[in-house]
Amino acid sequence: MTAVSSTGIYCRPSCPARTPRREHVTFYRTSAAAHEAGYRACKRCLPEATPGTPEWDLRRDAVGRAMRLIGDGLLDRGGVDALAAELGYTARHVHRMLVAELGAGPQALARARRAQTARALLVGTALPVTDVAFAAGFGSVRQFNDTIREVFAVQPTELRARARRAEGAVPSAGAARARAGGAGRSGTAGTAGSSGGPGRAPGEQAGASGASARALGVAPQVRLDLALPVRQPYDARGVLGFLAVRAVDGVEVADLPDDGPLRYARTLALPHGPGAVEVVATPDRRGGWRLSARLELASLADVGTAVSRVRRLLDLDADPTAVDAALAVDPVLAPLVAATPGIRVLGTVDPAELVVRAIVGQQISVAAARGHLGRLAAVAGAPYASAIPGLERLFPTSKEVLAAVPAPVPGADPDPDRPLRLPARQVAAVRAAAEALVDGSLPAHVGADPVTLRERLVALPGVGPWTAAYVAMRVLGDPDAWLAGDVALVAGATAAGALDAGLPKPAAHRTLAARAAAWSPWRSYAAMHLWRAAAAR
Repeated sequence: MTAVSSTGIYCRPSCPARTPRREHVTFYRTSAAAHEAGYRACKRCLPEATPGTPEWDLRRDAVGRAMRLIGDGLLDRGGVDALAAELGYTARHVHRMLVAELGAGPQALARARRAQTARALLVGTALPVTDVAFAAGFGSVRQFNDTIREVFAVQPTELRARARRAEGAVPSAGAARARAGGAGRSGTAGTAGSSGGPGRAPGEQAGASGASARALGVAPQVRLDLALPVRQPYDARGVLGFLAVRAVDGVEVADLPDDGPLRYARTLALPHGPGAVEVVATPDRRGGWRLSARLELASLADVGTAVSRVRRLLDLDADPTAVDAALAVDPVLAPLVAATPGIRVLGTVDPAELVVRAIVGQQISVAAARGHLGRLAAVAGAPYASAIPGLERLFPTSKEVLAAVPAPVPGADPDPDRPLRLPARQVAAVRAAAEALVDGSLPAHVGADPVTLRERLVALPGVGPWTAAYVAMRVLGDPDAWLAGDVALVAGATAAGALDAGLPKPAAHRTLAARAAAWSPWRSYAAMHLWRAAAAR
């Protein structure tokens, strides 16, 4: 961020405002650091309304891990102590690291995240201001009002009014839905604690969150639409197509017409109860894509976490210009990059789910894995009542997987109606992973240490380096994972001309791995290009 002392404003580096004198300029790594120094956000370039920083996916250190956990809303749920516990340091040391690296402590960084969420809700929906405060993660309306005034130098209502005037006083579709009952609850207007009880957002039902809501399969209480800022170019058709071919019946649904908007939807397991999201990608006049999300939530408190997880799933915070420029240097990859600019590496909304899906998918086709996972979800997944057609259940938790998947019995004939009709070794691997996820010995979350995660995965019976790399790619957003031994990568490289067709498989894998070293730190993105080349053969 670029802060100007003569105006008290901080901007994006690309702000169209007049270039200030150098002696008035101070640079900050984060918006939170600029807030702490007393600067407010520019109203022209809107630094709080841009995609997130791709650096947090690139960095594997404790600071990068901390930023991913803060983005997921961990501080709103457990405070600094929970963040420190996940990172394996004391709360004091975490604060010291973040201040030294980023110029702001964990609470200030979380506050900046809340301000970003609040602005998106104020300008993009007609939710009552009180609901916006709690949806953004603030503990009180007063705290919310103070933060908005400090960051944007206006009252929340004025921030909303300015956005409406800029749009010609025409409410967005999301705003109309929120005003017409998109919030899905009564009594949402008011002051902190007016209807939900102590420590609860107004209108939130005490018994309809977490595990109880999941077990009951309750309908969502909150519905609203939000824009999803994204750096262009963005390979929307490729991203949603990747998800579509792997969609688990009842849990996910996709509609990808040749022309018109593309749609992908799925259910979500969130901290305050079950929910769902429908992502819509609409082509614009300049050849890019505009993305929006329709959320169904059990509680407004899950808005920030849901948006963060959807952004990670779709890799919306990547820097496509940097990735494409680096990969296009290779003469083999250059045509692939030109054909598909803005390719993305898919993440996940649920790390535990991704671990199970990765193990089930080992050494079988995507279609076969989808069938196994569909049966598992149908047997073990909790029901979910959604307004989005095709969504009927949640993907089963690790505990539900253990309850639904019987342990293989040596010498016994397996039950033909079992949900996972896989070899005993693979079933045992699924159960071992689920047990490790339940007892916490497998740290599968966005703030996990990548080395520890890979080591714990390959230590499980039946889990190899390929699966560990795939999980790191999609759970941690690792941009430089390489899936050694992947036959589709070899097929794609052969189709692209990087390998001779007559090479024996072991030699082909070694040759490709050696060549891929030059694609670092973007080997995950190179793998996506090669997978696409293999599928096009």
